[in-house]
Amino acid sequence: MGVSLKDVAQLAGVSVKTVSNVVNNFPHITPATRARVQRAIDDLGYRPNMTARHLRKGRTGIIALAVPELGNPYFAEVAGAVIDAAARHEHTVLLDHTAGLRENEVLVSQGFRSHVIDGLLLSPIELESEDLLARPAGPPMVLLGEREYDAPYDHIAIDNVAAARAAVRHLLALGRRRIAFIGARRESARQPAHQRLRGWREEITASGAVPQESLVVATDGYGRRDGASAMAALLDRGERPDALFAYNDTVAIGAMRLLAERGLRVPEDVAVVGFDDIEESRYGAVSLTTVAPDKAAIAALAVECLVERIAAPASAEPPAPRRIHPGYELVVRESTGNLPVRHRRGRGA
Repeated sequence: MGVSLKDVAQLAGVSVKTVSNVVNNFPHITPATRARVQRAIDDLGYRPNMTARHLRKGRTGIIALAVPELGNPYFAEVAGAVIDAAARHEHTVLLDHTAGLRENEVLVSQGFRSHVIDGLLLSPIELESEDLLARPAGPPMVLLGEREYDAPYDHIAIDNVAAARAAVRHLLALGRRRIAFIGARRESARQPAHQRLRGWREEITASGAVPQESLVVATDGYGRRDGASAMAALLDRGERPDALFAYNDTVAIGAMRLLAERGLRVPEDVAVVGFDDIEESRYGAVSLTTVAPDKAAIAALAVECLVERIAAPASAEPPAPRRIHPGYELVVRESTGNLPVRHRRGRGA
């Protein structure tokens, strides 16, 4: 049998109600009483029954996190941070994998598993604004990721244009002038790849140069193979860059492998910057300079927004949708020829 509130109350010499007030951090408990109850809790090893607590409020204590690809290191790291953040709010996380397919994202956003969750964190790739506007009433939802939407939901995303400009500014400061961009997409301009490409263009233009569109390569995906294939295509058509800004770290790592196979050195021949600061970027034969989104802040802000909306009374006027920009850093490593250093950027909403 587990330890009950009654057991704690008997040991502390107080009422069950007093123990409940201490456990729920209610005010108006004297410090001496609170300390006596806490000692009893510690001595008995009491743990609140979170399931019962949530059920009394008509909730399950479960939130869902839906991401495009759990095998992608960035999403795996964000998922871990979300689980940690949710635990601090006494919630369990149900993970869902959409494969980045619109039909799956629509299914998840419009109520799939809504009977078992209190709220949804969704990181979409192909979902459109009209899909979100057509969403029926259901559990609260918060959006993650850099794709832009005109929809009434909280959205947690770093400023992709500013982050991309910081990456390209670093390469320009090194004297690089033929800076390629790998990872462009052919779809909607709301995609994060287009925002990062926009940052590439804006920073090169601001330097007084003309962006060389022949150095832009679109990819079908964002994995290592895509990066290697894109770099091979660039070199095969005679477009030798002296620097590369890749859509993400896995694309950059694939491109770096191809450069090595072609006898080109990083950073001596081609300096490389990625995006995401996945763990792998720190431990390659040549460590990767990268834009590092604050994943812990992204997770914490997303969970806080969702928990706030879950807890809001149905009769209350909900807060206006928020667009929150967590911070990021440019982490300089060996792939651009410098000793490790961090340049902070982009904090705030």
